[in-house]
Amino acid sequence: MGCCGSSERTKREWRPLEDRSCTDLPWFLLFTVFCVGMGSICGFTIVTGGAARLVFGYDSYGNTCGQRNEPIEGVRLTGLDHTDRKFVFFLDPCNIDIVQRKIKSVALCVSLCPAKELKTYEDLKRFAMVNGSELCSYELAAHKYPGLPERIDKCPKLPVPPSKPLPVFNRCTPVDVSCYAKFAEAVVTFVGDSSVLHRLIAGVAASKEIIIGLCVLALALSMILMVIIRYISAVLVWILTSLVVLGSLAGTGVLWWLYIDHRLYGNDTSPKLPKEAKEEMKAELSADSGQALLVYAVSASVFTIILLLLMLFMRKRVALTIALFHVAGKVFIHLPLLTLQPFVTFLALLLFWIYWILVLLFLGTSGNPEQNEETGLTEFRLTGPLQYLTWYHAVGLVWISEFILACQQMTVAGAVVTYYFTRDKNRLPVTPILSSVLRLVRYHLGTVAKGSFIITLVKIPRLILMYIHNQLKGRENVCARLLLKMCICCLWCLEKCLNYLNQNAYAATAINSTSFCTSARDAFVILVENALRVATINAIGDFVLFLAKILIMTSTAFAGVLLLNYQRDYTEWLLPLIIVCLFSFLVAHCFLSIFEIVVDVLFLCFAIDTKYNDGTPGKEFFMDKALMEFVESSRRLGRAAERGRSRVKEAVSEGAEMKPMAPGTSSA
Repeated sequence: MGCCGSSERTKREWRPLEDRSCTDLPWFLLFTVFCVGMGSICGFTIVTGGAARLVFGYDSYGNTCGQRNEPIEGVRLTGLDHTDRKFVFFLDPCNIDIVQRKIKSVALCVSLCPAKELKTYEDLKRFAMVNGSELCSYELAAHKYPGLPERIDKCPKLPVPPSKPLPVFNRCTPVDVSCYAKFAEAVVTFVGDSSVLHRLIAGVAASKEIIIGLCVLALALSMILMVIIRYISAVLVWILTSLVVLGSLAGTGVLWWLYIDHRLYGNDTSPKLPKEAKEEMKAELSADSGQALLVYAVSASVFTIILLLLMLFMRKRVALTIALFHVAGKVFIHLPLLTLQPFVTFLALLLFWIYWILVLLFLGTSGNPEQNEETGLTEFRLTGPLQYLTWYHAVGLVWISEFILACQQMTVAGAVVTYYFTRDKNRLPVTPILSSVLRLVRYHLGTVAKGSFIITLVKIPRLILMYIHNQLKGRENVCARLLLKMCICCLWCLEKCLNYLNQNAYAATAINSTSFCTSARDAFVILVENALRVATINAIGDFVLFLAKILIMTSTAFAGVLLLNYQRDYTEWLLPLIIVCLFSFLVAHCFLSIFEIVVDVLFLCFAIDTKYNDGTPGKEFFMDKALMEFVESSRRLGRAAERGRSRVKEAVSEGAEMKPMAPGTSSA
């Protein structure tokens, strides 16, 4: 597979867009085999009846509703013909197991769900005789319901609430969901009163048009802001940088002022105690407060000094961030279809997640029938080697999701690379995005599969540790808790670093059509050579984009306050406003993450361009005019600094030549 370039030439020569070849083909084949395995799991659930049991429903004896069933050995009341019984009816639908998240009740297949409340066993008998739908266990005769002693255990709990079947899954669901209040309180932990929950849900239902309109507003603001950043990038970056520096200086000054004020005057806030005890407590409190303020002031001072030094060393490189933001805005003007990329990625992820959840539910109703010893009900469980299908399916969720996100990064990188290394922007392909997608599908799916698999190897252990940490909450000791949190934090940091390296590796693959490891190594070398520039762009650029996300969220929230304030009080439109804020931040993150990818790819292209080209004939730059101005400005500053150093050397040498002779060495 050529990992780390063992089979590649030792000295890389960047040849943008010159030749194409398939990369990491074995990984593409491995990913294809894995996807076939994912599809086989779905096929297994369909063949074994798990999918049918989930969709059509099944009773507590293993019979699937709506069809003729085969008898199950060792289980009573199986092998029944339920062709005319298409709905699942629970004898006690409100008996919910919150831990297992399922209904702990006997389920039967019935012909009709009771549309009206049934208060007595006579009502149950009348409903069965009129509609032909028996709501008690199969072995009980409908006309004997009122007089049978076992009716208490094998008939529904009275009164039977009115219910309606779900549109797809054919379960009889109570019309009044108030019996699920306990379950709702367990899920929505911040709700202590069911009336509050009802008002919140009613507020969301009544505000659905406003919520949709505000979500559309967030979309529009995100797209507009990506264009506006191009024109105000210089002012925006310098203002935010100045605010951060001034805020740090002001905070440090306030902390030192509080510390000095505490040392000089102190605060008499101790309670009424005897004089000696009061003086002793006052001294202890004063020492603790003074020490804390000193630690805060010193820490803030160190942070401020480091920040000032960084700004001093990186002040010239801030101009590069501004230029890259400016060029990124031009990229979106030349490639407007980039703005649709988040929609395509979200749609692909949504379709895959829906498929994954359905197959997971299918797996929950697949396997061998087993009788629960506590309840006596029949359940389907995967046993033996089949139980590992769920783990395989879980790994597929992470790997394929990361694969879809990596395809987005490779598509955007390919389009930006094509834009950057095309000298005449008027001769760009008609659809650079479509060309990038075709190159990805034809040549580089293996590279994307390999990069996403590496992220999966880091993400899965982190998710497992997070699950263990939640399961052991309150039972583990302090050392174990700290160790788990430390491991989770380290894996999270490693995942973020690998994500950044993968993104640049995809850009390098789009430029040179090299394998993943070779591209990652080449991109890493370029990034290390430009470490200060990378730090500046990531620090300032990410901060600017984060504030842009906050701006979009607050603007959408402000519009939501104005719109929602006209029709309902605060407690009722609080939840709609929270939904709008979360959605607007998510939308802003999706769009501005595309902008961030464009900036990172542009920087990699710029670093390669400046390394191998100098503007002379035969080595002309590919870069945009804004980046060219930055290069020229840097060269002028470099030449001025060089002239200054040469003048200092000349002055030193002249001083050495004119140095007077030492006393006693002059001739007579």
